[in-house]
Amino acid sequence: MIVKEKIKDFNLDHIFDCGQCFRWNREADGRYTGVAFGKPAALKFEPYEEGGFEGKLSIDNITEEEFQQYWQDYLDLQQDYGQIKAVLAEKDPVMAEAIKSGQGIRILRQEPWETLVSFIISQNNNIPRIKKCIEALCELFGKPAGNYNGKEYFAFPEAQVLAELSAEDLAPIRLGYRAKYIIETAKRVVADDRNPGQGDDSQKERVSLKDFCQIDTLQGYEYLTSLCGVGPKVANCILLFGMAKYESFPIDVWVRRVMNRLYGIDENDMKSMAKYADENFGRYGGIAQQYLFYHIRQLEK
Repeated sequence: MIVKEKIKDFNLDHIFDCGQCFRWNREADGRYTGVAFGKPAALKFEPYEEGGFEGKLSIDNITEEEFQQYWQDYLDLQQDYGQIKAVLAEKDPVMAEAIKSGQGIRILRQEPWETLVSFIISQNNNIPRIKKCIEALCELFGKPAGNYNGKEYFAFPEAQVLAELSAEDLAPIRLGYRAKYIIETAKRVVADDRNPGQGDDSQKERVSLKDFCQIDTLQGYEYLTSLCGVGPKVANCILLFGMAKYESFPIDVWVRRVMNRLYGIDENDMKSMAKYADENFGRYGGIAQQYLFYHIRQLEK
């Protein structure tokens, strides 16, 4: 176990319950257990003051080396969210109120391939079912990730594995039309990882997911929307949660609802929503989206 003190602007419920990830589960004692980087772990956060957002973070089943190599970036701990919240709230009382609902949100820096498949599965789906589908996918086709507290865990299946499957192979998971999307996208990703560079005339420029975080947002968006089953909303989710492109502003049913309710933008006018986010939230559009998403869900509970 590793323990880190003075972690600020942090709350596990806010981080894991804002729609950005699907492999973490809350335990009765407030810990979250899940799998990342092919290994199970458990996270516990103890605020210094009740209801506060600064405190002690414990991560069980990882080493200090693994924390430095993966987890520090995964939890976005080097980012000053206090400063980001101040910028977003300064001239926007609506955003200031939304931030109060999710003070401890941080954008996880997830693995691009897992994020890509997870958000293909998320289309027209609810979170409990998304989580169930992803776990079944991992159990059937992922490598064993080890036993933790008496439970067997599995890593997310690699693209090469899914690329060789058929729709019949995925049938037990009950992915519906998404099964075809996942298989075709896996085949494309494998091909592009092997041969990055310019594709043929029918494709956008080939991009290797291995270098995904180094490309610019527009290039990433164009590549993602050329993949089977990836539309604008899913592409922006992958950019935000798998590439750390904070300016990306995914618009789903919840965001449409909150932008209509709090900013008066017509619920069907997604172009105006995207324009408003770009002009008012700027480089922190995706973080603003998470505060708004979490806020509207709390209001409607």
